Amino acid sequence: MSESSRRRAEEFLRISGQFKLGALTTESSHPATANLSETAKRDIAAGLKQLFEVDEDVVRKYREFAESGRAREIAGTVLAALRNGGRMFFTGCGSTGRLSIQLVSIWRDFWQQWRVRHPKSEIRSEAEFPHVGGDGDFENRAFPVMAGGDFALIKAVEGFEDFTAFGKKQIGDLGVNRKDVVFAITEGGETSFVIGTAWKGVEVGAKVYFVYNNPDDVLCEHVQRSREVIQEPRIEKINLTTGPMAITGSTRMQATSIQLAVLVTVLEIVVRELTGLPDKSQLGLPAEDRVSAEEKREVHSVINAQAIASDFAHHLAELHATLESPALLAQLARLVAREESVYRSGRKVNYFADRLGIDMLTDTTERSPTYCTPPFRKFDDATATESWAFLYVPYANSNEAWERLCKRKPRCVEWKPEEVRGLVPDERFARTAEIIGKISYAELMRFRIGLDGLKDRPLAEKDCAVALVRQDEMDSLFLPEGFFRRQLDTARQAGAKTGLIFLGSTDACAQVKEFVAQWNPDCAAVLLPVANSGLLNGAMRVGLKMLLNALSTCTMVRLGRVMGNYMIWVVPSNLKLIDRATRYIQRLTNLGYEEANHLLFEVIEYVEPRMKADQAYPPVVGVSVMRQQHGLSNEAAERRLREEMG
Repeated sequence: MSESSRRRAEEFLRISGQFKLGALTTESSHPATANLSETAKRDIAAGLKQLFEVDEDVVRKYREFAESGRAREIAGTVLAALRNGGRMFFTGCGSTGRLSIQLVSIWRDFWQQWRVRHPKSEIRSEAEFPHVGGDGDFENRAFPVMAGGDFALIKAVEGFEDFTAFGKKQIGDLGVNRKDVVFAITEGGETSFVIGTAWKGVEVGAKVYFVYNNPDDVLCEHVQRSREVIQEPRIEKINLTTGPMAITGSTRMQATSIQLAVLVTVLEIVVRELTGLPDKSQLGLPAEDRVSAEEKREVHSVINAQAIASDFAHHLAELHATLESPALLAQLARLVAREESVYRSGRKVNYFADRLGIDMLTDTTERSPTYCTPPFRKFDDATATESWAFLYVPYANSNEAWERLCKRKPRCVEWKPEEVRGLVPDERFARTAEIIGKISYAELMRFRIGLDGLKDRPLAEKDCAVALVRQDEMDSLFLPEGFFRRQLDTARQAGAKTGLIFLGSTDACAQVKEFVAQWNPDCAAVLLPVANSGLLNGAMRVGLKMLLNALSTCTMVRLGRVMGNYMIWVVPSNLKLIDRATRYIQRLTNLGYEEANHLLFEVIEYVEPRMKADQAYPPVVGVSVMRQQHGLSNEAAERRLREEMG
């Protein structure tokens, strides 16, 4: 063992008590997927069904939330803040950070589309709220705060999750104040960065909601920083515990699904109230029975908010039942098999999306830290390993493409070195300053997701192109000059396979099915019927998330990156994940915690040069286990692991 790896292990072990999270519900193994790897390798559809069975926990928890009436209360608080000139902040790390960006994208997209449809509308703001300057102002009232900034949409930013000071600074830089509402979102309920944003909100007098997915008693017993937040009366808690994840510890799945469902419901109620648009609870009622706009404002949308949440619960349950249906499982299994064959051949997948680009990007980029797949590659990086998957959206250049994806100009962390000093221990300063130099806006623009990037990843035989299309984009699929049709046709002509994920009404799905049968029967098409679920189409977004999570997860399971329901290829990029990797080595080797951790850091040191260069590297857990079980060197353990995986 080298002196440097020994020192790093000892440094972690000194503070490991703060990050030993094995007792948390979100770190537990779900019984429904205990044998997932065996099931999925035998029968893809059966594996998918196991994953969707766990999503029933989300449907159940959302129904409980809808019946509680809390959506009305939370939306009322947000409305009061907006009418008083305040703003909304959504903060998170990793998957909750991407969720925060997605929520703001959904909010801003609504107002951008509203201005197109109602160019002369005042949204009642000038008359009722003179200090609110029109509908465009509402668009600019929502801000995401992701650990590491918007660059982290693409790739986890090492270390940012681990410091409360970073959370305080990032949200503080945006000028959070007493008029604002902060939703601090952390799946586990223990993320230091998110807790930092919550404390900053309290410090300035903002209304703070702490959104999390573990039982209060468990968090309070095991994690001091969580206990301090939970017991703070100035912070309101939104506990959304659903149970263990379908993949042990993979909170990108059910934890963020329920958070998306709940928070998009709050936004739905808010936009209904601000626009004065009717909702389904009042349609068809005699005029004398309808609740007037004045009455709605007076009672904070008591009737409408409850109806909106109940309607969402109905649509979510309906969508979940569709996902578990034999027809949908068969369609999705075909696409899983197609993607698996592409990756096994050492080839690549290009995804194409527009209005649902943020949804597709989120699932695609989250595969890298979860399953150790090569992250998105910068267009001019000749040394990095080719990405397994990439996303393109139909805008001429990538600067515009990123703005259309996020519905705003991306905001990256561009701190000067002197701003960082004091935020981290002295021994971490140099490394942190180096990291910050690599996550700027200019660096993000090196990921070309616009049409200007297509030349960087031309498709060929054994590659695959997959389009993600919603109903209002059908023409772009049907017409030869449309973006989706053009990309899929180009892929076919190059000898690549094709896939399609379509969301729309039952009639629209039937039209697409007929079109695909004539145009390209070999296209692996997944057609998800969705009903109109409100102004923000929230239930549709949650259903799509479940579908994409199952697609990527089952594919990785088939590729051997999951054992049972443990993600043994996890990338230990922060302290929480170092603890998780250590526990996995413990479980698979019977070593003690400290011994397993020393072994882990030895292997991290071995693969780190490749990690930093974005080159392909083996899973640190897998190499560690091979070393311990067979008494091998790092190099020999890597070779043996590769041989056993075929």
